[in-house]
Amino acid sequence: MIGYDAGDLLEGAWIVFAVYWLVAALRRNPAKKREPAGEWLLRFAVMASAFILLYKADPRWGMLNDRFIPSVPWVRPLGAALAWIGIALAIWARHHIGRYWSGSVSLRTDHQLIRTGPYSRIRHPIYTGILMALAGTVLVIGRYRGLLAFALILAGFIWKSKREEKLLASEFGPAFEEHKRLTGFFLPRWSQPTGPRSGDSRP
Repeated sequence: MIGYDAGDLLEGAWIVFAVYWLVAALRRNPAKKREPAGEWLLRFAVMASAFILLYKADPRWGMLNDRFIPSVPWVRPLGAALAWIGIALAIWARHHIGRYWSGSVSLRTDHQLIRTGPYSRIRHPIYTGILMALAGTVLVIGRYRGLLAFALILAGFIWKSKREEKLLASEFGPAFEEHKRLTGFFLPRWSQPTGPRSGDSRP
């Protein structure tokens, strides 16, 4: 399904991501406020369905298994490179959010509004990095089912991000509104008014 060289590079990127995430997850503050379990389970089901679409070629999916991009030599290496860039961005952001990261929509004890590193330009840089890595994965696979999987994951991240922002706004009030004004959602906002910054965000 995946060209040998690009496949190795792509697999290596996701292994690095998984290992770093597992190690980093060992150091987190306890949660003090989190979303209902039902919302987390629903979002998990959407994400799991997307990854099945992405990696499992099922003949029952018909045209979704067809290629949407020609199988030319440069496409898969480009996809693998994009995946590595995305993973690097996600890890950089994960390093800056540190012990306040959570896989669910939640606030940690002593939670701070992170505004360093990629969070100085993007409110959800972990999701940006993962989406870049997924886009690279879709290029390597090259099937329509990959595009559908990407759309499902994108929708899940938008849903989760909006829930997180509502929680952060209730916790940090004007400080978060200022952070929101100065940053982009998934894409960086480069043109910013100058002024003091306070505190420290979620993905």
